[in-house]
Amino acid sequence: MNEVAADSADTVRLDLRGVKCPLNWARAKVRLEQMQRHQVLELMLDDPRGVRDIPRAAEAEGYAVIECAEIGGAWRMRIER
Repeated sequence: MNEVAADSADTVRLDLRGVKCPLNWARAKVRLEQMQRHQVLELMLDDPRGVRDIPRAAEAEGYAVIECAEIGGAWRMRIER
């Protein structure tokens, strides 16, 4: 499932459940690059490797990881551009 939805001007949601690392980071990075500064990308992930690796990769690219929370067997990650 790969749904992108913008529910406000400042938050974009991207559902990456079922997408394995490193493809989930590649898709998130493309979306982040299309966003405006200070917008937040909210990811839903179910790949434990992605949960471990995406925050490192995002911070290495200069993005701010503002949340990573487990929710019912998946993770919600919020990254600010």
